[in-house]
Amino acid sequence: MNIHHISSEKLTFKRVFNIIKENYKLALSKESADKIEHCRRYLDKKIESQLEPIYGITTGFGSLCDTSISKGDLGTLQKNLVMSHACGTGDEVPSEIVKLMLLLKIQSLSYGHSGVQLITVQRLIDFFNHDIFPVVYEMGSLGASGDLSPLAHMSLPLLGMGEVRFNGEIQPTSAVYEKLGWKPIELQSKEGLALLNGTQFMSAYGVFCLLKTFRLSMLADVIASISLDAFDGRIEPFFDQVHRIRHHKGQIDTAKRIRMLLDGSELIDRPKLHVQDPYSFRCIPQVHGASKDSVNYVAYVFSNEINAVTDNPTIFPDEDLIISAGNFHGQPLALALDNLAIATAEWGNISERRTYQLLHGKRGLPPFLVANPGLNSGFMIPQYTSASLVSQNKQLCTPASVDSIESSQGQEDHVSMGANAATKALRVVKNLERILAIELFNAAQALEFRRPSKSSDFIEDFVGAYRKKVDFITEDKIMYPEIEKSVQFLRTVPLNIPDALIEDI
Repeated sequence: MNIHHISSEKLTFKRVFNIIKENYKLALSKESADKIEHCRRYLDKKIESQLEPIYGITTGFGSLCDTSISKGDLGTLQKNLVMSHACGTGDEVPSEIVKLMLLLKIQSLSYGHSGVQLITVQRLIDFFNHDIFPVVYEMGSLGASGDLSPLAHMSLPLLGMGEVRFNGEIQPTSAVYEKLGWKPIELQSKEGLALLNGTQFMSAYGVFCLLKTFRLSMLADVIASISLDAFDGRIEPFFDQVHRIRHHKGQIDTAKRIRMLLDGSELIDRPKLHVQDPYSFRCIPQVHGASKDSVNYVAYVFSNEINAVTDNPTIFPDEDLIISAGNFHGQPLALALDNLAIATAEWGNISERRTYQLLHGKRGLPPFLVANPGLNSGFMIPQYTSASLVSQNKQLCTPASVDSIESSQGQEDHVSMGANAATKALRVVKNLERILAIELFNAAQALEFRRPSKSSDFIEDFVGAYRKKVDFITEDKIMYPEIEKSVQFLRTVPLNIPDALIEDI
């Protein structure tokens, strides 16, 4: 059994990917357990000795921060907080994202600056290890005082309340506890606030999007290479000399990858009758590369966030400090998520243009990529579908991060709207996957009309694997199953691309 020990060691994207893919179990390192207990002991002593109010610990929340709470009610205050803030609505958050939320919340609490009980963190680990996923809803977070509503839904099962998805079914938490012989956690002072203040909803969506995007970035280059060869495109715009004088890393790396993917292709090396290709082919390095550079920025932001303490107030036992500040504010994530949506949408935008170019009946290709057009509509309508997805992506790329709506009687007068940025970024990424699948569907079809000439060994192997799932189209048939098989192929095909050109996740 694979075990990941929660510790101060940096949590990388590659590590997160492996934890989820290989179904790792979690365990707290002794270092983390000691930090959690040390912080809790400090907080208990501080509450006993300090007369001045401590926000969220001995006071109410938000605009009720000046309302003092008696010591006997501190636990009830935290329980009430979790219950009252569970106001989510909309679609259920997918279990794979809830699992990431649990992992990232555990990581954040493990640094010993949140004041939680050790048993509370351990119960979150139990949820993760037993695949017990709290039912969380997409809508309800402003992305400012943390992801209050979704994290409240994530935390309700700690109290034996709410619902969980277990063994593939939604069940009352109380029923699952009874089956497992568990008892609800009795929250102590500060704990509800530590659980609800945080950016783990936005962060989980961002990490999930990034892990998909890293793969789609590579697939976009592979599929673009197939389209370029099938379109009888020119290789000169990918020469290194061109890109070195512009300096952008993503552009340089993309051109290098395309050259390597097409190395040895009979098609790319043969004499060309045309002087230039359309921008969707000629400018692949510039467009794909710009998106790669943007994604690298997004990855930098989320790498920091998933290794951060983001609840409030923050406790520093060794400095004897409890500071009420704003690490829960999602502005860094909101801006990054909007950037991610735009970057991924542009991969889709240029992909659809290449699909469109392949259908024109130019350069020896038949109109709509069928031998007998007219009687057969061929690949006419898959391009419509791609155009529809591209258009929706443009609409989804309206930034959420520029919006703010005052809440909590003006106490929370600027919010990030990062949660909305997160949910729509995922929709853009999923749309991109479908757009690329449609381009592959078209490009593989076009490549067959170049026979007996061949592309590179890599491309021929890739298309050969694709042909085991999706046949060449000779006459009109129902197309939507072929598109879905193309999507599934992109999700599962091994990417044996040279290591030097694979993004370090």
